[in-house]
Amino acid sequence: MKRFFSKSFWDERDVEIIIGQLLRYGVALSSIMVIIGGITYLYRHGYEVEHYSMFNGEPSGYTSLYGVIKGVSENKGREIIQLGVIVLIATPIFRVAFSALAFIIEKDYLYVFITLLVLSIIIFSMTGGLAG
Repeated sequence: MKRFFSKSFWDERDVEIIIGQLLRYGVALSSIMVIIGGITYLYRHGYEVEHYSMFNGEPSGYTSLYGVIKGVSENKGREIIQLGVIVLIATPIFRVAFSALAFIIEKDYLYVFITLLVLSIIIFSMTGGLAG
């Protein structure tokens, strides 16, 4: 087995395979979480009737990562679904971060700069939105 930080490990074909697997496993894990959350939600709340005459805002389980994790630990279906969506959104972000690591090891500094710029734009747009 090749060493992880050796240049021969990071030839183009190996990196593409690892990135493809990362994306596949992220989407699969997200899908499994959403299915489990959906089944849990329907099992607990499938018989309830929604009242659309009064608007209720989003519960705290949707608006913060802490609320999602707390809801998952309490086995709440909505929060499990929300965690699956977060994993789905995070999958391509991990792909960009992994690509930056691969470019650093390959010493391709132009692509390191471009990849880190893309990663910083993604992170800023997710955390520094206008809604505050």
